[in-house]
This record gives sequence, C-alpha cells and structure tokens, in this order.
Amino acid sequence: MSKDVYILAIETSCDETSMAIVKNGQDVVSLCISTQMKEHAKFGGVVPELASRMHTENITYVLEETLKKSPIKIEDVDAIAVTYAPGLLGSLLVGVECAKALSLVYNKPLIAVNHTMGHIYANNIENDLVYPTLSLVVSGGHTDLLILKNEQDMEILGSTIDDSVGEVFDKVARVLGMSYPGGPNIEKAALQGKKTYEMPIMMNDDSYNFSFSGLKSYVINLVHTEKVRNHEIRIDDLAYSFQAAAIDELVRKVELALKKTNIKELILAGGVSANKMLREEMQKVCDKYEAKFHVPNILYCTDNAAMIGCAAYPLYKAKKFASFALNAKSQENIQKYIEDNIKN
Repeated sequence: MSKDVYILAIETSCDETSMAIVKNGQDVVSLCISTQMKEHAKFGGVVPELASRMHTENITYVLEETLKKSPIKIEDVDAIAVTYAPGLLGSLLVGVECAKALSLVYNKPLIAVNHTMGHIYANNIENDLVYPTLSLVVSGGHTDLLILKNEQDMEILGSTIDDSVGEVFDKVARVLGMSYPGGPNIEKAALQGKKTYEMPIMMNDDSYNFSFSGLKSYVINLVHTEKVRNHEIRIDDLAYSFQAAAIDELVRKVELALKKTNIKELILAGGVSANKMLREEMQKVCDKYEAKFHVPNILYCTDNAAMIGCAAYPLYKAKKFASFALNAKSQENIQKYIEDNIKN
C-alpha cells in the first residue's frame, strides 16, 4: 500500500482490557494492557460476570492511556479493529460496543477479528511472516495446528477434541493447590522437579488432533488416590511429569506435520507459548527437520490488543469491513472464520 495504515485495536475476550495502535500490521505504536488477574485469583479462576463489569469500568481509561502513549491521534487512525469471537460473551460485548461507538463517532471502518488469528499474527510484530508456515496455537481456549499458505489461504490441520492445553494446565494446578493463573505456577514448580511419575500417552495416532482430558483426569485421580493412601505427593515432580507429557503431545503432532508437509517454518502462538520448556522442545524438533522456529516476544504471547491490530491489517487491505450489526460470539468455528473472512 502507498501509505502507512494505522489501526486502533481493542481486545476484551477474557480478563485483560487492552488497546493498541498498530502501524502496517507490524509496528506497535502504543499498547496498554489492564489485567484483572489479582481480582480473579481470589476465586481460583476467571469469573465471567466480574470480568465484564471490570472491562466496563476500565475501557475508557485504557483508551485514554493508549492515546496518551501514541503520537497518532484517534482522528488519524485508518480503522477500528476489535476481537468479537471467541471468548467470554459479556467481556467481548464490552469491546465490540466500544469499537462500534468509536467507528461511528470518528467515521472509521470497523474490522472484526477472530481471537485465534490475533495470536497467530502476534508473530508478525516486528517480523515478517514467511509463507507457507505451520502454526501451533496453544492457550486457555485453543489448541489448533494450522497451515498458513499465504494471507488469504489457511487450513486447519487439527484441533483438540476436548480440553485445550492451557485449560488443563490451570485445572491441574488447582488440584495441586496452586493459585491462579495455574500455567506459570506449574512451570515454576516443574523447574525444581524430575520426571518420576508415569503419565499416559494421548492421541498416539497419525491424525493432527490433540486430546488432554485423559491426562487431566489421570493427574486428578492420582492425587486423590495418593491422599486416600496417605502417601506424600511430590508436587514438583508431579508438575514436571505432567508438563512433560502435555508438551510431548504437542511436539509429537508438530513433528508429524513437519514430516508430512515438508514445510520449513513453524510459529508458536497463544499464552502457553510463553512456557520455556515448550519453546525449547519445539526448537529441538525444528532443528531436527531443518525448519525455522518463531515465537513472539513474551509481552505478545498473552492476550493483548497489538496482536488484534496485526490480524486486522490483511482484512483492511482486502476491504473486509464489518457493519454495525456486528455482535460478539462466545464460540466460533475457526475453519468457518477462515472460509468467510480470510480466503478470497
């Protein structure tokens, strides 16, 4: 495009209220993230009603802070982008209604972005996505393996058939007596542990699908049995053993995809991509198949509006704008989203 494109992006899918201004789908001009983590930690997880109420309270302040950090005025942005699916419905609605109001008041095109696409495009921040590439999205709501052939052609290879990997990390952490958010606490404990507990192998087949509910149930039953027998539970060792088994499931499917597709690029995306052991194991499998491994800066792994601004840029170029009838969706089939919004 002949001129720089600035997109004001909004992300409120769960418990972070975030806004950003992104230039040309890569350069983060300004970013503000207001987290609710401490409030939800009191309840051991995200409380949807509390999350939506806090988004309502915070969103004006987040907008003010984002604009304060930016040399670009809201009048000068080219479009307003927002996460509309998937996520907590009440939380999404706050962002969607804010985006529609800004679009109307400032006469800017409205762009609807799928949250999963945001995590994928976080890899484009300050970098260039190289096509074709494999993408593994791992978060509290998603475990998806995709092929990105180009900006307009993507395909889902496989997804979790039950729980997402991030969800299982949080639930296992709770069983082990750890506070919310569980994933980082599992990782911290695992650093002090060893693989001394045997774990089941999930989805040991030639599909690209994942399964984590069996692993979750195994750990829950193991902890219950050990407590009944009055046996000591070695928390650090159990955290390590569980984490290793979950990551092995992810690595095994990625290795299968690298082998079958012969694609030489892999990007990791989503909140769980911050896990150091996962990064190390993915780097090893990429080295084995002489593929390049890419993962976002830690700041852009968890939910943030910068990634939404990046994902909105291809839609802006294709003039795929939303109407004011746009509504939030708690769930959305990612393949259908690709067919409706990504492919020409």
